[in-house]
Amino acid sequence: MAQLRWRLLAASFAAALTAMLLPTDAPAACPFCVDERGPTMVDDYLQASFVLYGTFTNAKLDPNGGIDGGSSDFVIDKVLKDHPAVNGKKMITLPKFVPASKSKFVVFCDVYNGVINPYRGEEAPPSSELLDYLTSSLKFKDQSVGDRLRHCFKFLNSPDLNVSTDAYRQFAKADYTEYKEIAKKLPAATLAAWLEDPKTQPYRYGLYGSLLGHCGEPKKHGALLRSMLDDPKKRMGSGIDGMMAGYVLLQPKDAWGYMQKIVKDDSEEFYVRYAVLRTLRFYWDYRTDVMSKNQILEGMEMVAHLPDLSDFAIDDLRTWKQWQMTDKVLDLFTKESHNLPVVKRAILRFALSSPEPRAKKFVAEQRKLDRAWVEDTEEMLRIEEPAPKVEPKKK
Repeated sequence: MAQLRWRLLAASFAAALTAMLLPTDAPAACPFCVDERGPTMVDDYLQASFVLYGTFTNAKLDPNGGIDGGSSDFVIDKVLKDHPAVNGKKMITLPKFVPASKSKFVVFCDVYNGVINPYRGEEAPPSSELLDYLTSSLKFKDQSVGDRLRHCFKFLNSPDLNVSTDAYRQFAKADYTEYKEIAKKLPAATLAAWLEDPKTQPYRYGLYGSLLGHCGEPKKHGALLRSMLDDPKKRMGSGIDGMMAGYVLLQPKDAWGYMQKIVKDDSEEFYVRYAVLRTLRFYWDYRTDVMSKNQILEGMEMVAHLPDLSDFAIDDLRTWKQWQMTDKVLDLFTKESHNLPVVKRAILRFALSSPEPRAKKFVAEQRKLDRAWVEDTEEMLRIEEPAPKVEPKKK
């Protein structure tokens, strides 16, 4: 138990540190996707000096034995993005050792001071969809995010891992508001089949489940998501909150009862109850038309009574400025179950921010007992506050 708590403490600290270090205008991203937010192939295409499609041949190792040296000839089948360095050429030599194979490659290159640097290469085995995916995606590069995602949806389950990963990355980089409307028009049967397919990677359940919640049939697909949430094997991945959010969209009443049951069940695993918290956060941020703010706050109050999740819930209530919850938060301070440094600090942070008289009295009492603790917490809060925007002076 102590070891688990230390892990939770570390996670809480990491989350707080991340919040402090990230810029306040950091771009939003898909709430139900794992971190696949690196550059997509279209992103790299736009940045590259030139992009080629073809095959490697005549690979040579570095004569000095270096692991990063060597060279290979690249036979050009198609120039996807032109540059004077490859104008009219059928083959170029690249400073990379790539053994010859039956696969084609898409190679992204920079040119600096006349030196070619191939910085990304994607393999396209026989029958690969990679070239079709890239060239068709480029046609949508100036379209709306929704149109680009609708196109990428066709490739989400591609047998080519490079293609399916890149298509998933497009969704991971998008904010929920950018794909909410297209999600309503996606083929529910396709999403359901992907969720039921044992070959589907668990990290994708969150995205697929949340999308299904927008376009699925309430009874049929609500039952599917519930069965996945109840399946010990299916609920082991990182997509529990996405499936839970989809379940709420399809069957709000049943899903709410299910979430309450999870929170109240002491035998439930931490990550399952944490998924409830993440689902509540999602609905607060995006869909109070589905779950009311009062309902979400009721759920957060329940979560706050769980010692291993209390600090997360209290920090959310503080961030949301829900000062009417002041009494309920401060009442946790004297509970033996919540006698944990990370929880007590979360309560103090809430009290320092709350304008309620009881909060001010609480802070004054704590300052008398441990001034250094209160001042350290005040300093942390100041660090987390976003810097005020400076308006340019009018000339």
